[in-house]
Amino acid sequence: MTVLTGMYAAEAEYLAAGGPGRASFQLLAPFFAPCVVLHQADGLPYGGTWHGHEGMERFFLAMSRTWQSFDLLEQHFLATGETTVVHTRVHARARATGRELTFPILQTVTITDGRIGEVHPFYWDTAAIADACGLPEA
Repeated sequence: MTVLTGMYAAEAEYLAAGGPGRASFQLLAPFFAPCVVLHQADGLPYGGTWHGHEGMERFFLAMSRTWQSFDLLEQHFLATGETTVVHTRVHARARATGRELTFPILQTVTITDGRIGEVHPFYWDTAAIADACGLPEA
């Protein structure tokens, strides 16, 4: 729990400092293992697998290009330990369309040696997110 609450606090500080391209990723780096892997659903504007600290930096850039705002409204830690399950309710505004959505994300987060080693986010409706972001249908 300590690494996750620390990471979410660092993420808030990172975004408040200007986020990707403006703030230093070094605010977040201590919370992620050097070989961290983030798996995003392919149907999302930032879909794919992101590797290491460089991949996480590129992911945050892709997120900031996609979303004008991405606010975590509620967060519940459903299971804790080596693998943690986090349920988050998000309210976001897409840059391309200005459309707003509120949606849940369920993530499994694997902690390795006190750092985040792997993240699997599961979105309720990736098609609705892609549509709000102005992506053409697959």
